[in-house]
Amino acid sequence: MSQTIPLISSGVSGPLGVLHLPRLWQKVSLDKAGKLHSDYPAIGAGYDQMVLDALGIDKESFNTFMDTKPTYPQLEVWVLEQKGGVLDTDTVKTLNESIIGYNHTDETRAAILAACGVQDNGDILDAIRLNNLEDWQEFYAQQIKG
Repeated sequence: MSQTIPLISSGVSGPLGVLHLPRLWQKVSLDKAGKLHSDYPAIGAGYDQMVLDALGIDKESFNTFMDTKPTYPQLEVWVLEQKGGVLDTDTVKTLNESIIGYNHTDETRAAILAACGVQDNGDILDAIRLNNLEDWQEFYAQQIKG
């Protein structure tokens, strides 16, 4: 069975405005279907856990709900139900700012850029763009270059 590299960026939000939630949904959905690339955790300790913690959603509850293989809009409805129908805008704003503002270590940045053949001139610091580059490079190596 083919393994899929998730290409939804952490910088993408759905109608609720929560950054990274669409990527988390995609990764867990792929995992539930047995199609997530082995280099990617379904629910990791970084942005994935940040989103769940900010939304006040237990990892196991989220994982159990994802067993139902929901569409993305169904996931957002479920998230709202967990929050009593209201998502605190300040919480979402704070979460989104922390996602946007997160930078990888210098060593991680250098390794990602080197693997992608991009000169490290200090212009790309944020984890969102670095993770995008890494995903695109992995996608290219797996699907295009072969």
